[in-house]
Amino acid sequence: MKLGRFLGIFAVATVVLMTCLLSQSQQKRKIIIDQDAAGPAGTDQQAILLLIQSPQTEVLGITVMTGDAWLTEEVAHTLRTLELIERTDIPVVPGAENPLVRTKEETEQWEQRYGAIQWLGAWTPKFYHAPRELGAMPEGKPATKPADEDAAHFMVRMVRKYPHEVTIYEGGPMTNLALAVTIDPEFASLAKELVFMGASLNPQTDDPEFVNMPRHEFNLWFDPEAAHVVLRAPWKKIVCTPVDISLKTRMTNDLIEKIKAGRSPAAQYIGKYARLRGSYNYLWDELTSAAWLDPSLITKKENRYMDVNLDRGPGYGDTLTWSDRDKPKRDVQSVEVQVDLDTDRFYKMFVDLLTAPTPRP
Repeated sequence: MKLGRFLGIFAVATVVLMTCLLSQSQQKRKIIIDQDAAGPAGTDQQAILLLIQSPQTEVLGITVMTGDAWLTEEVAHTLRTLELIERTDIPVVPGAENPLVRTKEETEQWEQRYGAIQWLGAWTPKFYHAPRELGAMPEGKPATKPADEDAAHFMVRMVRKYPHEVTIYEGGPMTNLALAVTIDPEFASLAKELVFMGASLNPQTDDPEFVNMPRHEFNLWFDPEAAHVVLRAPWKKIVCTPVDISLKTRMTNDLIEKIKAGRSPAAQYIGKYARLRGSYNYLWDELTSAAWLDPSLITKKENRYMDVNLDRGPGYGDTLTWSDRDKPKRDVQSVEVQVDLDTDRFYKMFVDLLTAPTPRP
């Protein structure tokens, strides 16, 4: 009887243990997408879609700041994207409409002194309109509304609700993150990690945006003071997808056609609204998303200490990096910098995720 009872208890314990292990293996990875979400389609919305389309992720929310476009229109494009793929359960949370310090007027004066910047995001003269205007919405205006909360407080609330579980994905300027760090000095240490698209080290390219300004990169440049705050915060881990590796990717008509052939709402959205923009069509933010989902896509990486130039001269907003040997005697954080990738696997993953059925909450 004693042996039988023992075997029964052992069997129950085994089932409980296996159930717990299975539950852990199926647990989704929590992520907040902080994005300057221009649209429709394009690198910002496509990166968002990759993270939503993955069955391994739980997107807690999409926080938005002015960057590639103005906050108001970016929020509208994101809401509409979620409507089209039937994922309006994901909150869209508005954040900063302007950088912490940099202004459009001061930037124009800077350009007169030091030369023109190729891409100014929402301030680019060719595309400029008033901040609160929507601009073109070819996919239609959204019927849903954004969350009644600001981005910084939302992010703080989430990392405190799920301490050490939440990855912060940053696809735009770091304004919202800097505000969150300021509101709660424990914000960075309570997150699991920060992954971001940004920085430029030594890109090998004939792209005029980087030939004469190899350390200039829009996301860090647009709000350098915010990037300075964020890069010095006590994150457990920081992973960077810089310009250098992003330039090894291209959106092509072939990729668009492969995605367009899919039947998923995400594929139909990309097939209808994606278009090539000029000679250079890098998959900037998409690579950041994909490499977080599958780090084995990255075939080479290195560690650097990173900050941003805050001097108001010609290098204002440029990326600063150091090795262990030459880093300054101040608090700078180590950043894992992606250097090379398996391009074919990345393209396949890009197509496969966007053409797969949209996971349900």
